[in-house]
Amino acid sequence: MKLKLDTKTVAGLTLTKGRSEDFAWDAELEGFGLRLRRSGDGLRRTYIAQSRVGGRRTRRITIGPAERLAPAQAREAARKILARVSLGDDPQAEKQAKREAQAQTFKAVVEDYLADRLPALRPASYRLARLYLAGPYFKPLHSMPLASIRRGDVATCVRAVTRAHSPATATAARRAASAFFAWAIAQDLLGDGANPVTGSYRAGNLEARDHVLTDVELIAVWRACGDDDYGRIVRLLILLGSRRQEVGGMRWSELDIDAGTWTLPAERSKNHKPLTVTLPPAAFEIVKSVPRTTRDQLFGSYSPKGFGAWDEGKRALDERLAGQVQPWKLHDIRRSVATKMADIGVQPHIIEQILNHVSGHKAGPAGIYNKSSYEREVKAALAQWHDHLRTLVEGGERKVVNFPQQTAS
Repeated sequence: MKLKLDTKTVAGLTLTKGRSEDFAWDAELEGFGLRLRRSGDGLRRTYIAQSRVGGRRTRRITIGPAERLAPAQAREAARKILARVSLGDDPQAEKQAKREAQAQTFKAVVEDYLADRLPALRPASYRLARLYLAGPYFKPLHSMPLASIRRGDVATCVRAVTRAHSPATATAARRAASAFFAWAIAQDLLGDGANPVTGSYRAGNLEARDHVLTDVELIAVWRACGDDDYGRIVRLLILLGSRRQEVGGMRWSELDIDAGTWTLPAERSKNHKPLTVTLPPAAFEIVKSVPRTTRDQLFGSYSPKGFGAWDEGKRALDERLAGQVQPWKLHDIRRSVATKMADIGVQPHIIEQILNHVSGHKAGPAGIYNKSSYEREVKAALAQWHDHLRTLVEGGERKVVNFPQQTAS
């Protein structure tokens, strides 16, 4: 039906018996109408706009309920919508896109991101990513539409994490958020394609990661190690320069006792690159001293990932050290080993290979063409470091150190 839509006519419109829906079109403005639809025992009246293109009606665009809008207000809104449509705009598509954007909250998209990244991340990295993104660190952003988050929103969260925890924690959380938003941009989930973490507040006063233990401190740590899993792990870290999770999760299936080698598989490596090293004598003796059980893991009692009592072990070791070493972290051993290997003449690219790094000499084009594992050089460097360490350690009480005696080959 077609009539002038005003307060009186709109109020008097009703559905023909037997019909569940009908439309009334305005006689003054082409494309402006009222939709009548049965809803339970009542009747819903909704203003709509619908234009014609090439003689065919376009899809309807909802303006609003008649209970809330006066006919004049609805007619003016319809006029603007129809004018935009005549210029080629699609208000309905824009409304749909807006609704979808509202549904794409930070928390909802984070769940998609974590599911997508799960196969590629190491378990520890995945746990941290979930903690930072889905935990309390960015909770103020959880309910916000992803596309509405701005640099200031991220900065507010990072400052709060800095106050509540530490600059180091805030930096790690900020880094996790940056990786998440970069992924969202690649999925075309951010309208302007801008990462709101870029240029945002950075936590200050970070402790420089440059602590290198002196020779005296390194040997003090060696001697303070107990005859337990943590003590064996720390000594292996000193001998091999490996990461703590790599040694803590060492498995019998990764060891070739006959050849005296340990192969760190790609799935347990931080950079997903396997590494095979020939264990120097002291490291080989430590491995052989581990009681063999039915578990594949050498260290730890229950976890399938290996050793996990890092805090307890470090506290006990520090108590035995009794102040012989300046405040230190377990990762300082890795930095100290690399530095001291360089001091005794090991070439930088061999140190990088021992550390299983893909940066340095294998970054960029060099890494594309140079696939050498430097197996002989790594073996020689670890042996050289072993002998140097042996000399330092046996400068004191040999009966405490238990360095294996070497025999001429």
